[in-house]
Amino acid sequence: MFSHITVGTRDLERAGRFYDAVLLPLGLKRRVVTPDGGPLALCWVTGQALLPRFYVYMPYDGEPATVGNGSMVAFLAPSQEAVSMAHAGGLAPGARPHYGDGYFGAYLRDPDGNKVHIVHRGDLLL
Repeated sequence: MFSHITVGTRDLERAGRFYDAVLLPLGLKRRVVTPDGGPLALCWVTGQALLPRFYVYMPYDGEPATVGNGSMVAFLAPSQEAVSMAHAGGLAPGARPHYGDGYFGAYLRDPDGNKVHIVHRGDLLL
């Protein structure tokens, strides 16, 4: 469905440490970003897949990154245990039955304040 999702950061190194800790338990790995004249960025992908990609960028305009009010990125987890591992250090994960039977998720904020959601969708056949 998606080609890529991008969030901004004020500190690429700090964001890299945060997203490595969150995304590696979900099976994502860092992909080398080939310089293309744009701002510095980090990228994560699943397995050998080229898409979809998750990027963290320094803003192109050179201004400080700001949080998108009402925006959030949700990462799919292969299990409830993966949600719990990825969410370590954040709010306690748990069932959210108002989203659907078998919906288990956790919310946290990255170092720049972007809302991140990790979810296992036991209610859907993937």
